[in-house]
Amino acid sequence: MAGESFIIAKAGRPLVKVMALDATEPGQENRLGFMAGRFQVPDDFDRMGDETIEKLFGVEQ
Repeated sequence: MAGESFIIAKAGRPLVKVMALDATEPGQENRLGFMAGRFQVPDDFDRMGDETIEKLFGVEQ
């Protein structure tokens, strides 16, 4: 809890070293969602290029 590292061993053989990770500095931008609100995804994003794909591969009906 205080940040000390420790080793997990099995049959006297070290397997894993557990250690604290450095936390991000206060005020540092979080990578997850860092572009939130900076652009908009069009409503038809998942259908963009449909006509081109149909021309290239054809659509059987």
